[in-house]
Amino acid sequence: MSAEILRDPGRFDPVIQFSIHADNKVGRLNEIIGLLDVHEVHVIAISVLDTTDSSIIRLIVDYPQEAQKMLIEHQFSYVQSELIAVELRAESDLKAVTCALVQAEINIHYIYPFLIRPHGRYALAISLEDNELAADTLTRSQLRIIGQNDIAR
Repeated sequence: MSAEILRDPGRFDPVIQFSIHADNKVGRLNEIIGLLDVHEVHVIAISVLDTTDSSIIRLIVDYPQEAQKMLIEHQFSYVQSELIAVELRAESDLKAVTCALVQAEINIHYIYPFLIRPHGRYALAISLEDNELAADTLTRSQLRIIGQNDIAR
């Protein structure tokens, strides 16, 4: 257990997102998914933003260190960032999430759902202007924040 966790057990634990910059050509997404599969890294959440020339493939995986090694090895251009992930018990929790963030005046940059989650719960990946404040706000609203360790298999 890290010393940082021992010092502050309530500390926000982010999930790691990779924003991969890819040429907009047939098969590119399949290539990336295939390489992750070969390295036994599972895609937990995905979002693709497409333009005429390129795409941004946003991924959350179960083992980000392995994904990072693969991206570097295959010379993919990417940015790594920290996001909030919130578990939803039901569809109605979506309103609780957005309501809590509005009340705290926290802007949402973008949001996308998880494909899978251990324990079969729904979850959302949320990019925000202030992760620490958002985690505190959502926790006080009786919503469960999940971290990278919660999605590792």
